[in-house]
Amino acid sequence: MIPDKKSGDRAVRESLSFLKDLLGDYHPRDFAVRLWDGTVWAAEPGQPARFTLALKHPGALRRMFWPPTEISLAEAYTYDDFDIEGEIEAVFPLADRLLARRRSPAEVLRRARRLLYLPGDRHDGHPRTGREAARLRGIRHSRARDRRAVTYHYDVPGEFYALWLDGRMVYSCAYFATPDEDLDSAQERKLDYICRKLRLRRGERLLDIGCGWGGLVIHAARRYGVSASGITLSEPQAELANERIRRAGLADSCRVEVRDYREVELQDGYDKLVSVGMFEHVGEARLPEYFRRAYRLLRPGGVFLNHGISRNPNTPVRRGPTFISRHVFPDGELVPIGTILGAAEGGGFEVRDVESLREHYALTLRHWVRGLEARADEARRITDETTYRVWRLYMSGSAHGFRTGRLNVYQTLLSKPDRGESGLPLTRTDWYA
Repeated sequence: MIPDKKSGDRAVRESLSFLKDLLGDYHPRDFAVRLWDGTVWAAEPGQPARFTLALKHPGALRRMFWPPTEISLAEAYTYDDFDIEGEIEAVFPLADRLLARRRSPAEVLRRARRLLYLPGDRHDGHPRTGREAARLRGIRHSRARDRRAVTYHYDVPGEFYALWLDGRMVYSCAYFATPDEDLDSAQERKLDYICRKLRLRRGERLLDIGCGWGGLVIHAARRYGVSASGITLSEPQAELANERIRRAGLADSCRVEVRDYREVELQDGYDKLVSVGMFEHVGEARLPEYFRRAYRLLRPGGVFLNHGISRNPNTPVRRGPTFISRHVFPDGELVPIGTILGAAEGGGFEVRDVESLREHYALTLRHWVRGLEARADEARRITDETTYRVWRLYMSGSAHGFRTGRLNVYQTLLSKPDRGESGLPLTRTDWYA
C-alpha cells in the first residue's frame, strides 16, 4: 500500500515531533536525523554532525522504539529500518542515554500511543531479510549446544573475516606500542607477547584452547620451536587453520582439531596452555570445570595464560536477551575478573600475573570497524546486508564498552607449582627484553 501525499506529510510531521519530544533535552546534540523523504533535523547550531540517523521508511521509529528496548533499537538498525552514516561509535552515548533513562508509566504510555499512531509494519512495505537471530535448544553450555553456539558465529565464510582482520586472521585484542600503529604489527606483537609470558622453549608441548584460525599456534611453532596443538568447535575454522599450517610448512609440529575442551586428554600433560578469547563462551557455572580441566592437562611446573573479556562489576547488567546474545555470541557470558580468579584458584592454580589490555581492545576494534567499512561492498557480497550491519554494530559498540570501562580484557598467568616450586623467574624482565 502506497500512502497518499497527505498521509505521507502527516507521517513526517509526527515523526519529527516524536523525535523532538524524545531527544529535545539531549545536549550537545552532535548528530542529524534525515527522514525518508529528505527532510533533515540538523545538529545543534555550532555542533558538527558526527553522524546522521537516516530513517528509511515511515514505520522506522515504531520499529526502533516499540518496545523501548536495546533489542528493538539494534534490530531496527541491522534490518535496515534506519542507517547510521558517519562515525558509528559516536552513536552509543545516545543509545546509553535512551536505554538508561527512567520514565514514569505515564510518559511511557504517552510515547507508546504516539508510536502506535505512526505507520506500522503492515503499511511500510519494508520486510526484514538476511541473517536471523540465533535459536539454540538443549541444555545451556552442554557440548552439543556450545557447538551450535560457536557454529552460529564462526561459520560465517572465512573470506568475510579476512576482509578486515590482520594477515594472520587473529580475532582477539592486539597489543599496540603506539595508538597509531598498524594492526598487523600490533597483532604480531600480541602473539609474541603471549609466547614470552608463557616462556616457551623449543620442544615443549603447547595447547591453544579455542585457537581460531591458528595464528598463535603457527607463530609459536615457527618462532619458538614448540609442538603446538589447537582446538576449536568450528569445522570451517579448523579447515582453514590447517590449510594455513600446511602452507607455512609446519604440519609436522602444528595441528588444529575440532574438539571441545572437555574432550581433550593427554596422559603426560602439556608443558604450557593458552586460551585467547574463548572462555567467554564457557559460562559462569562451568568456569570451575574449565579451570579444573586445564589444571589436569598441565604438567607440574607448567603455566596457563588465560586471555579474555570481563565485565565491570559496578556496571548494572541489563536483564533479558541482548543484541549480542541474540545476534552475535549466543550463550556468551561475561563475568568480573574477581569471579575468574576465584574459579582459577578453586581449580588449583596459583595466580602469578594479571594485566589489563582494555585500551588495546578499543584500538583493535576501531581498526576492525574501519576495515569492514572500507570493504563494505565485498562484505555484503560474501554474506548479506544484515550480517555486515551486525558486525559493524557489535564491534563499534564493543569499542565504546572498552573505552568507557564497561568492558575489560585481562591476560591472567596461572601456575601449577611442582611441590611448591613455580619454576618462574623473580622478575618479568624477559617479557620486555
